[in-house]
Amino acid sequence: MKTLKKITAVVLSIGMIISLTACGIGGRKALDYSNPENWAYFEDGADKPVDVFLICPTVDTKSETNSFDLNEKLKSNFVNALDMERGIYEDSGRLFSPYYTQMSIKAYELTGKDYEKAKATAYKDVSAAFRWYLDNENDGRGIILAGFSQGSEMCIELLKEYFGGDSEEAEKLREQLVTVYAIGWRVTAEDVAEYPQIVPAEGEEDLGTVVAFDCEDGNVSGTIIIPEGVTTYSINPLNWKTDGTVADKSLNKGAVMAAGAEPIPELCGGYIGDRGEIVVTDVTPADFPPVLGIFPEGAYHIYDYMFYFTNLKENIAKRTDAWLNK
Repeated sequence: MKTLKKITAVVLSIGMIISLTACGIGGRKALDYSNPENWAYFEDGADKPVDVFLICPTVDTKSETNSFDLNEKLKSNFVNALDMERGIYEDSGRLFSPYYTQMSIKAYELTGKDYEKAKATAYKDVSAAFRWYLDNENDGRGIILAGFSQGSEMCIELLKEYFGGDSEEAEKLREQLVTVYAIGWRVTAEDVAEYPQIVPAEGEEDLGTVVAFDCEDGNVSGTIIIPEGVTTYSINPLNWKTDGTVADKSLNKGAVMAAGAEPIPELCGGYIGDRGEIVVTDVTPADFPPVLGIFPEGAYHIYDYMFYFTNLKENIAKRTDAWLNK
């Protein structure tokens, strides 16, 4: 790539001032979201009463930092991953899901400025997609922000950028926010202190809050989701409590382990551990290995929403009804 002249302008991105040169390859422009080809889902389920802005998890396992080549194969990986999740949301909301220059799995091994640069590159697209959606499609409808893993990380960044402060738009968006399902990511006390609009969920039907959790077997000291020494806010998707109360597997209305598969009732229970992780009971790492090499044995991250699929689906319907009736 030819050397580009250093860009000196700065923009507001991911909740802080970041130079455009930090947003990836010489201030690369965000994707054009007026083009339908830049959406994996666009207005799917037009008859639904609220909108779901659904952000894809990491599907790029090959790029060094970000998915600068959003080719048809990679777009197909986006859709395959989203199709697994959509069953949780599609009965309640109209779906919008952008393609974006996401962080690759390798980027999660980066640290410091390198990690922040890769994250800013991914978020630049996500923010542009959300801005376009607000300006052209929302029209005052209720909004569910939803994601898994990297998608959830991006949801938290949207909360930071769009939903805080006393501007007329931010106040309106807080009223429109049904819930944020940031599954497979963390929400720390530092996040909440710095961004008052990030409100961890405390019950089954509270609105404008963040539902977050990540699953482990109880023998893990840290992962890239909940690093060692970090504690996250969490809520148990079986009993909707935020303490260590054990939810028996009898409360699990159905795990779904593949797109379109039949639910498996009572597969597993769970409780919140000392770091905020969901300690999953009744299953073993031998049955559910981490799959991805960046996770240690006992990390059930890739199964987070699969384990509790039906309970999550019912909760989304419940919170949507609560928002419509508020």
